[in-house]
Amino acid sequence: MTKFFTIFIFSSFFCLKVNCQLQWQNVDSLFQPLPPSVHVYKTTSLLDGKPNIAYYVEADLKDKKLDFTVDTTYQRRLTPSKFYEKNGNPIVVVNTTFFSFATNQNLNVVIKDKKLVGYNIHTVNGRGKDTFTYRHPFGSAIGISKRREADVAWLYSDSTLKYSYAIQGAITAVKDSTNNFRLNDARKAISQSIEPSKRVRVDFNKWKMKTAVGGGPVLLQNGEIKITNNEELKFSGKAIDDKHPRTAMGYTKDNKLIILIIEGRNSGIAEGATLTQEAQIFKDLGCLEALNLDGGGSSCMLVNGKETIKISDAAGQRPVPAVFIIKQK
Repeated sequence: MTKFFTIFIFSSFFCLKVNCQLQWQNVDSLFQPLPPSVHVYKTTSLLDGKPNIAYYVEADLKDKKLDFTVDTTYQRRLTPSKFYEKNGNPIVVVNTTFFSFATNQNLNVVIKDKKLVGYNIHTVNGRGKDTFTYRHPFGSAIGISKRREADVAWLYSDSTLKYSYAIQGAITAVKDSTNNFRLNDARKAISQSIEPSKRVRVDFNKWKMKTAVGGGPVLLQNGEIKITNNEELKFSGKAIDDKHPRTAMGYTKDNKLIILIIEGRNSGIAEGATLTQEAQIFKDLGCLEALNLDGGGSSCMLVNGKETIKISDAAGQRPVPAVFIIKQK
């Protein structure tokens, strides 16, 4: 065995064991025109030894020439391309929230121009032996404030409130026998989750974001992988280890918004990512916090109207009720 081949085998094995960082290439030239504060990157590096294609957009949150916003629908869904046309051909359009196929409505928070227009679902019906019980999770979201600062938080929201109420740590879902879950119930749940010996009062704060979209679970906290699926009840069993197309957002310490899209369900070409792999990518990109969004057949990101990944649905772009948008003012 040659020295080169020995080194190659050892290097490949070592990369698989430590999950070597992906190699990203700037592909701005494929999506022009772009402002100087927005960049597009692509990778075809193997992901833990499996075929992989992914893109991410990096945008400077502090660039006042950029507008970070959302668009949503009522009782209907539109493809990302339709949202692109509807919003005057913005720079970026990407899918966001989970939604109901039956009602076409968001199942997560959506905030547009400081107004709460989508709400978290806080009641999940029990199954089997727990048919007559309910669980009440606190969903997560990523928001951008008027000061152009990003934040990932766990929220309480409903249609009777002007604001969402946020806490900066995951709370275990409450289990009881009522399908009603109000703000006071949420506050009680928080107080009961804190050990009395710590004598620290923890409460919700009004989450005054200009723009926000919900999803879940949270992938990254304080720059470290900490997936809060058990608290948010997004995926059951070992589903967090399944590989799928993924959409997610995060942000870095130097105020760069990162929008990640991972191709999947394309056998032998791009097999998708687990939530842990997705979280690792954000960590490697230097993000402080990151949030998983709706994936699978919904995953789609347009840059200047051009698709990035290949959509996994055979029919093409899936209509969705909400998108995140970056446009020039």
